Amino acid sequence: MFQSPLSAPQAASPPRPTLAPISGAVATLQALVAEGVDTIFGYPGGAIIPIYDALYDFTTQLNHVLVRHEQGGIHAAQGYARASGRVGVVLATSGPGATNLVTGLADALIDSTPLVCITGQVFAHLLGSDAFQETDILNITTPITKWNYQVTKAEEIPEALARAFYLARSGRPGPVLVDITKNAQQQLFDAPAYAPCTHIRSYRPAPVVRPAYVRQAAELINSAQRPFILWGQGVVLGSAEVEFRAFVEKSGIPAAWTILGVGALPTGHPLNVGMLGMHGNYGPNVLTNECDVLIAIGMRFDDRVTGRLDKYARQARVIHLDIDPTEIDKNVPATVPVWGDCKETLPLLTALVEPRTHPAWLARFHDYTAQEIDAVIREELFPTSEELTMGEVMQQLNELSQGEAIIVSDVGQHQMVACRYARMNHPRSHVTSGGLGTMGFALPAAIGAKLGAPGRVVVAVIGDGGFQMTIQELGTVMQTGVDVKIIILNNQFLGMVRQWQELFHQRRYSFVDIQSPDFVAVAKGYHIAGQRVDARADLRPALEEMLAHPGSFLLEVMVMKENNIFPMVPQGCSVAEIRLR
Repeated sequence: MFQSPLSAPQAASPPRPTLAPISGAVATLQALVAEGVDTIFGYPGGAIIPIYDALYDFTTQLNHVLVRHEQGGIHAAQGYARASGRVGVVLATSGPGATNLVTGLADALIDSTPLVCITGQVFAHLLGSDAFQETDILNITTPITKWNYQVTKAEEIPEALARAFYLARSGRPGPVLVDITKNAQQQLFDAPAYAPCTHIRSYRPAPVVRPAYVRQAAELINSAQRPFILWGQGVVLGSAEVEFRAFVEKSGIPAAWTILGVGALPTGHPLNVGMLGMHGNYGPNVLTNECDVLIAIGMRFDDRVTGRLDKYARQARVIHLDIDPTEIDKNVPATVPVWGDCKETLPLLTALVEPRTHPAWLARFHDYTAQEIDAVIREELFPTSEELTMGEVMQQLNELSQGEAIIVSDVGQHQMVACRYARMNHPRSHVTSGGLGTMGFALPAAIGAKLGAPGRVVVAVIGDGGFQMTIQELGTVMQTGVDVKIIILNNQFLGMVRQWQELFHQRRYSFVDIQSPDFVAVAKGYHIAGQRVDARADLRPALEEMLAHPGSFLLEVMVMKENNIFPMVPQGCSVAEIRLR
């Protein structure tokens, strides 16, 4: 988290010409245009009315998407940012409007998603008086933003927003919040020409690369017999997919991904050995505890990846590449820390590693994959049971989409199935809530993803529980006409909690049996086409209809009620204790 007052000294700059007096609200929107923003998500209210009044004259420059709830707005902004690689922007009013952003801010911080959130606030002279819809949003959001700031005078707006965008997108990206009092929005001032921020004293978004550490890392890799690469979203955030692939292919090292890193290397690549973590693939988990050199790139050793830390890769020497120095040694001690943007550090490392292959070591991964196919995958993707499985839905979708779609998954069993089985040929092809695990994320995030990547097919994969948390955003789909394909995998349970209750709580199913409305009928009420499937013979034709339909489509698939997601690393266990059943 970075905190900096606006009064911090800046490098000297030449005088800038002034324009005619404008309001703080107009200055806010001019800043967005100057930063290249084309789409904003929001919901109006009393304390932000001046900005919305000014927005009336900016509709040719800014596309405003009216969501149905502020949480939907910030998740849509997250989806936009993750699919496009640009900064997502959301507007909200004071009080409950601002506090409704909190879940999305926490989600964006832990998943390193660049956002600029602009909230309205009561008049400056009312601050601290418990005025109507006044909330101290700065103190509420300090732990869950990269930076936040309250503007009380119109003159502060251009510089505050310039800093906000710079901080949101630079270094390790993240969410920022700028709270603007109503009087600051209304005040007129002689606004200088907008100047983007390029430097803040004491803020170093890109650490200085230390060549000695790069050389040490290369020496370890060149001497390794069983090296293993773990990569995360840092590769994607750094736009380093080309550099990463060159490193993997030259070194010949097997590589596995976290759920946010998927897509940096195509899922079909011969050195891509699968997913890490609690519901990851069998081989990557077991062999983490057998490798001799572990190379972590742009990942933070989350507990869902490591399992029990005191039993995690104790035999391995660890090389950790990350742009955020605070992640180095935070959970797993690094033998060699390589600080810096991986787009810069990976080519330096690749130049020093020897071209190699590791056929015997790679074969170990393939052996575990064969075991996993026999124990889990075959029955999940090509079931012999009468009931449909989540895995076969993803398998059919893979065959029809050929790995070209963006998959936006919610949180739960279906999320793990989507992560494990979705085919992805390109970066930024999977959008999900990774670190916070926010149910209700997928529908609004899919709206944002489609607006951020309009040329790609966007498919939201959602559970029946999570869908009902933000179901109102079907109204946003209806009003915008955005083309989002929605698949609800309905097992009539809060499936992931039910699985834990079955495995670890003697099948005491406490409040996980959830009843749902007729989702297809609800979609019809929003003028969205839909279909329900509960027979295998109808699945593929329904998926074909969904993908071919000119516009949004909701497909509800009734799947097995008590199907569990395996493999699984039980909480408190080592990754090597992963269960196939």
